[in-house]
Amino acid sequence: MLSREERNPLSQWWWTVDRPLLGAIIALMLSGVILSLAASPSVAVRIGLDPFHFFDRHVFFLLPSFIVLIGTSFLSPRQVRRSALIVFAISIALIVITLLVGPQVKGARRWIMLLGVNIQASEAAKPAFVVVAAWLFSESTKRPEMPATTMALVLLFTLVALLVMEPDFGQTMLMLMVWGSLFFIAGMRMVWVMGLAGAAGAGLFVAYLLVPHVAVRIQRFLNPASGDTFQVDTAMEAFANGGWFGLGPGEGIAKRNLPDSHTDFVFAVAAEEFGIVLCLVLLALFAFVVMRTLSRAYRNEDMFSRFAASGLAILFGVQAAINMSVNLELIPAKGMTLPFISYGGSSMVSLAYGVGMMLALTRQRPRTEVESMNAAGVTRSYA
Repeated sequence: MLSREERNPLSQWWWTVDRPLLGAIIALMLSGVILSLAASPSVAVRIGLDPFHFFDRHVFFLLPSFIVLIGTSFLSPRQVRRSALIVFAISIALIVITLLVGPQVKGARRWIMLLGVNIQASEAAKPAFVVVAAWLFSESTKRPEMPATTMALVLLFTLVALLVMEPDFGQTMLMLMVWGSLFFIAGMRMVWVMGLAGAAGAGLFVAYLLVPHVAVRIQRFLNPASGDTFQVDTAMEAFANGGWFGLGPGEGIAKRNLPDSHTDFVFAVAAEEFGIVLCLVLLALFAFVVMRTLSRAYRNEDMFSRFAASGLAILFGVQAAINMSVNLELIPAKGMTLPFISYGGSSMVSLAYGVGMMLALTRQRPRTEVESMNAAGVTRSYA
């Protein structure tokens, strides 16, 4: 056992990190392993791979993800800021390279091969962007003369423009929602928030008019008879088959026909094999992570830590809500993973990085340390 009297980094981390929050995150990771074993073999067999191909890769990416999560949670707020700046800059460069030389898959350029591994740079850009934007908003509250809000807008438009060029409208809407939430939390006037929401709505309408696949997805959602709704229909069938307690591990029927049962529709597989009860448990875990982080963030006197932790919690929660809503046919289908549950290496590592920063920013710190951080922010940039 680690003693409170010990002064080594591990002991200090253990007694300052939010252990219930860490436990909920680990529970989600372990749930992802179980559900990957349930959902992925049928997909692998269908496309001629070893039955445990996706499961093995899921577990393979889990170890580095856990190392990233724990390692990041040791960082101080200043180190969190600096790491986010570096990761964001590298991610933007990789997105640009992907747009120039990346392979086109289903009409989009989102992946690039590095060292034998497919990387989706936009995944790493999301948590890093949230932290950088939070830093700029915190600076604007301390130094009104600094054009921090304008700089945050420039970063937002840069990232959104690159995501639209891929194109990836799901991630675009996600980043707009999170940035708007941060903008509101930072105390900006409501008229600006409403204006940004209107601009986002106008952008979605333009995408509906000009981008065929966006229009098709919206039309299918509004009028299922207008096109192929096989995946969402099969997902709803899985929920109906599972009932409250499920058909049992490995007994799923609908999952055998779901092309994306291991990624976008793993929540439906959970419902079919383990029942709605497990789905409610997963929902409770996601809600606990978000609410616990927001609660601790608002007790933090350091404005940067408060904004950044809140933004990361909103990013985590909104992404989970979008995935589950698609599975329940509540919103139009879009490719977005369920955090730590869906298969995806880039997604899992970037989520671990974001959650690791959440843990780092919500650690208990002595009042003197917080006061010194706030004082340092008055005299020099946080970066």
